[in-house]
Amino acid sequence: MTGTKKFTRLSAAAAAVALLAVTACGGGNNAEGGGDEDSQEQVQLRFAWWGSELRQANSMAIIEAFEDEYPHISVEGEFADWAGYQDLLATQFASRDAPDIVQLDDEFIREYADRGVLLELTDIDTSDIDPTILEGGQAEGVQIAIPTGVNALVMMANPELFDEAGVELPDDTTWTWDDFDEITQTIHEETEAFGTNNPIMQVMRVWARQQGEHLFTEDGQYGLSVEQTEEWFQTLYDWSQAGTLPNASLMVEEESATMEDSLIATGRAALGTSWTNQLPALTTASGVDLVPLRMPSPTGNAEDNGLWFKNTMLIAGNAGTEHPEEVQLFIDFFINTEEAGLHNMMDRGLPINETVRAAVVDQVDAQDQVVAELIDSLGGEITDPEPMLPVGYGAISDSYTRYLQEVMFERMTPAEAAEAFVADAESNLGS
Repeated sequence: MTGTKKFTRLSAAAAAVALLAVTACGGGNNAEGGGDEDSQEQVQLRFAWWGSELRQANSMAIIEAFEDEYPHISVEGEFADWAGYQDLLATQFASRDAPDIVQLDDEFIREYADRGVLLELTDIDTSDIDPTILEGGQAEGVQIAIPTGVNALVMMANPELFDEAGVELPDDTTWTWDDFDEITQTIHEETEAFGTNNPIMQVMRVWARQQGEHLFTEDGQYGLSVEQTEEWFQTLYDWSQAGTLPNASLMVEEESATMEDSLIATGRAALGTSWTNQLPALTTASGVDLVPLRMPSPTGNAEDNGLWFKNTMLIAGNAGTEHPEEVQLFIDFFINTEEAGLHNMMDRGLPINETVRAAVVDQVDAQDQVVAELIDSLGGEITDPEPMLPVGYGAISDSYTRYLQEVMFERMTPAEAAEAFVADAESNLGS
């Protein structure tokens, strides 16, 4: 088919990767301002991402817009479900057959950075991007990826349960952990709903930042002492005894529950820790206009709440590409143009380019608008980025869940669990 734009659907089976080539007709290569196609060398790039069918459609629209702007560059899209994408990408990099442009997650970017397989991005316009967000794609001061958007970890509040308990929603710029304890215990006593849901390890990262530490250091080591880790496990155990947290069995159930079946989505918890981009889906599932709140702080000052901007995902170039200039041209278009932003909307997070963000926010409503306003208000409070996650983070997260369950089922004391967890973390990071 003449002039056809292509994408490839990628999936992973238990022992093999099957590739299926699919074609999709798109716009032509006759846009104004794209230069004289006949006078420029024709360049073929590959761009890979994971995500839903919606993201696939959004990404193909961005590719078509880019090709219209630069007719001498053709981009083939390759997409996969999350479950198969990471293994496939690792295999492709190992065999030196990785796409020119790749979408990456925080959990894996340090591994690629340490292997030196990511292109140093020197020609991307970053003048309209918050430096604290941009640092999320840097390794040892070198820009090797650009975040596509940002999230923040918040507590989603169910105002109906607060009303039922006769408790006012807190001022999230001033509330403390003591306020949190009082609020959640009162709600549990008055409604039988739990105060909050299962505390994922990301909450521990917030707590560490509130202590002036990072759960993982810049050089990829575990950042807390055994005593600090014990204090965290003890706090969670105390919360479970007070009804702030669900009992041990329900916490295990919550670990494997879908977002729609979570405690906050089903009205069984008054507060639910979640990422800001999940607010619209949780609101739909719960049937309640949930209210996102900043995390409590130890001081009552919003600047001490320990939040950071998390990269929803990042876009990077393959250091082995034959076309580094064109790769950076595409990334710049993807990040910095309103046209690309209006195709992405908030699917890859709230855009990091502030001009693009304004254009997107102008087009959203309801809970997406709430998220946008909250992220914007956090900009003056968040000054310290979170270090890049270490290689081995996934195993450490699994270890955290295991030892927290041991504490909740009272098979280990917080002190015993802390000592074992720190040893596991150091072992995983050391290997």
